[in-house]
Amino acid sequence: MPKKTEFEAVEFKDIKEILYNSAKKYNEKTAFVIKNKIGKEINYTNISYTQLLEDINSLGTSLYSLGLKNKRIAIIGKNRYEWEVTNLSNLLGSIVSVPLDKDLQLNELENSLIRSKANAIVFDPKLKDKIEQIKQENKTQLTEYICMEKLEGYKDIQELIKSGKKLVEKGNREFIENKIDENAMNVLLFTSGTTSESKAVMLSHKNMASNIYALQCVEDVRPTDTNIAFLPFHHIFGSVGQLMMLACGVKTAFPDGLRYVKQNMQEYKVSIFVVVPILTEAMFKAIQKEIEKQGKTKLVNTMIKISNSLLKCHIDIRRKLFKQILDNLGGNLRLIISGGAAADPFYIKGFKNFGVETVQGYGLSETGPVIAAENYFFQKPGTVGHPMKNVQVEIANPDEQGIGEIKVKGPNVMLGYYEREDLSNEAIKDGWFYTGDLGFIDKDGALHITGRNKNLIVLKNGKKVFPEELEKLINRMDMVSECMVFGMPNENDKNDVKLSVKVVYDEETIKEKYNEKSEDELYKIMWEQIKELNTTFPRYKYIKNLIVSHDELIKTTTKKIKRHEEMAKILKTN
Repeated sequence: MPKKTEFEAVEFKDIKEILYNSAKKYNEKTAFVIKNKIGKEINYTNISYTQLLEDINSLGTSLYSLGLKNKRIAIIGKNRYEWEVTNLSNLLGSIVSVPLDKDLQLNELENSLIRSKANAIVFDPKLKDKIEQIKQENKTQLTEYICMEKLEGYKDIQELIKSGKKLVEKGNREFIENKIDENAMNVLLFTSGTTSESKAVMLSHKNMASNIYALQCVEDVRPTDTNIAFLPFHHIFGSVGQLMMLACGVKTAFPDGLRYVKQNMQEYKVSIFVVVPILTEAMFKAIQKEIEKQGKTKLVNTMIKISNSLLKCHIDIRRKLFKQILDNLGGNLRLIISGGAAADPFYIKGFKNFGVETVQGYGLSETGPVIAAENYFFQKPGTVGHPMKNVQVEIANPDEQGIGEIKVKGPNVMLGYYEREDLSNEAIKDGWFYTGDLGFIDKDGALHITGRNKNLIVLKNGKKVFPEELEKLINRMDMVSECMVFGMPNENDKNDVKLSVKVVYDEETIKEKYNEKSEDELYKIMWEQIKELNTTFPRYKYIKNLIVSHDELIKTTTKKIKRHEEMAKILKTN
């Protein structure tokens, strides 16, 4: 009997078909659970798949009645039900959805609204001051300002859902009967812009629906799962990840914030978690610290060896053996999907040792988003798995090691960059999208990411250094919270750089392990650890300069380091 290589999945041409299918298939099952706080009292509201579709159609009907048919609606705020129902109403009503980062500065927010030609904005009440300034300055095309909650002087989402429901009951079916053009722009998404002014990516229903189908074929997502919507919805990995959950009949809860992730996982009995690597690593480091604190490191390592040996004989006792550790994470966590940046295989293997399947994926906003992923049928830590079934991946101009720029072709590739034909033509050639990432494909057909083309450090002798490769190893050191490897201009040779690292101390470890040490002593300890690590590298990869800091590195909201901004800061202060 041939080995199974994928799950059965139905391919839909657009998001409307996906949501109507889920409403029919999962009807009264909970799609979203919403926490309500009134003083010290907490209660929960469950939104079924049937109600979700009704809310989408009601809100969409109201948006049409406001004259927003064929218009553009920006959405800004933290992840919450009102955010998601607005986005889904936009998608099903062929209204262009413009998701925006809630942490944008006022001028960046205003600029994004002007560039996207947004006609309306749906906002979180916490952003009221910025919205009122934008309204007052009147530089945008906004005609409607809608709040996610009741706020004096503004329409709100729940009010619009109620009024839209009445219109539907009276026979208004214009929104419900809207026909989707799966090839038209329906999402206008600003990239995180880690190096320059962010580009605006144009995505269609086809881009996203094709990606959701490909993911359903290989990832073990079940209708019995509970997901926590941690990744910001304004980021494509967060929003398409959420659409995938809805396609699979999953229940989704909303987190109270980064500090409460562990608490929320216990509260909602989370079984599936879509994250960026920095959070995976932070969670695992916290587990390691707790094991160390209890003096159980040796015992746990022995238990891992035993359980992994039994696993080779198809006997899996990991979840029983490490029940105490898993109970700390709510007891139900079974699958972590990591993406958005390269993950360190050390932490992926670490979670697997405890019985939590952890897979890594790779993609970009421009590819709707997933290009390749480890999955239920194929896992190889250190790689990003196989390309999606409907995606072609090739390596352009490979060097002698087979490393070159990753290029992609498939139905998930964006329509282009909004109003930037020059950049679109530069990125997409003969139907192939050039990612700007470097990598290679191994004998198993697995894709390896070696680094970003623009981050590559080229030394005077022609040797190439991928900073991400060194950062993974340095980040494992107990004193390190995060780090950035870069080429510092060499004062003795203008044509060369000095391989350097900026390290941010892990304050908790410093207090626990090195409490009595002065800053100079801590620096010396760190430098000795770096020198020891150097001995494991070829000489050209030796780190020759160390900068330490207590301040967090400058990052995007998806926790990618803004290398150019951080570099400018380093050069200014050193």
